Amino acid sequence: MKFRVPLLAILLTAAVSVTAAQTYPSRPIRYIVGFPPGGSTDLIARTAAGKLTELFGQQVVVENRPGAGGTIAAEIAARATPDGYTLMHAGMTMAINPALRKNLPYVPLRDFAPVSRLTNLPNVLVVSNSFPAKNVAEFIAYAKANPGKVSYGSSGVGAVPHLSMELFKKLAGIDIVHVPYKGSAQVLTDLLGGQIPVMFDNLPANLPHIKAGRIRALGIPSAKRNPQLPDLPTFIESGVAGFEVNGWLGMFAPAATPRDVIATLNAHVVKALNAPDTQKRLAEHGAEAAPTTPAEFGALLKSETARWAQVIRDAGVPSE
Repeated sequence: MKFRVPLLAILLTAAVSVTAAQTYPSRPIRYIVGFPPGGSTDLIARTAAGKLTELFGQQVVVENRPGAGGTIAAEIAARATPDGYTLMHAGMTMAINPALRKNLPYVPLRDFAPVSRLTNLPNVLVVSNSFPAKNVAEFIAYAKANPGKVSYGSSGVGAVPHLSMELFKKLAGIDIVHVPYKGSAQVLTDLLGGQIPVMFDNLPANLPHIKAGRIRALGIPSAKRNPQLPDLPTFIESGVAGFEVNGWLGMFAPAATPRDVIATLNAHVVKALNAPDTQKRLAEHGAEAAPTTPAEFGALLKSETARWAQVIRDAGVPSE
């Protein structure tokens, strides 16, 4: 008799968990984005949220909480109730920040449950139209002939464009000067105006200007060419072996979120990203739908964390 009450309690708990999973979501979902509205990160978050709203029949509400390279948003999400009703939209900063920021108030590999990668977000090397190089090989040759005289702008110290260019510098054996800005929009404005000659940034933000001929794209660090710019060679094609930087964005939940809720989220994210209208919208902005299982996304985060920690050490980037 003494075992009946605990057994009943276990069965009731299991029944409640199953019922919760079957009814999830029963109210709106908060989707936190660590960057301002209007950029590529926000655009992809809103594309995913819109499709998930349609599939769930519950509103997925994007909440922009910019600041500190995504740290503010991540801290809010990490401390949220782990019930599936607070999610986070984040990218490579999740892998970069542990090595870049002192006293980080969360540990990505410990405090978050990966749901799925959403997209691959290609980067691109662009130059002003007055810059003499017309391709990657010419860029490398020019930089080697003028060591320390070529400058490039980025959205800030430790940001993906900065670290990507530092990796390129190492692989290509060139010496060019970093000019950090407070955001990629300011760099792009100066690039268009000829105040800065070189920029490494995500493709979606630069694609309209490339297609309009206002700036020149030299190369893309992906394994294959991007369908939006089929004539643009990859860096590997251009002779820079090993230079592949696939920017990515994905969905995370607080670490203790029930596995059945994570499974439900993942199934709907995969369905949303496989929808032709979603893929078309993402492709128009230079992004590629790239859903994964939670385990695959977790493995990606782990490998990327190790990779970018090494890049940060090699480049001598000081932690903040």
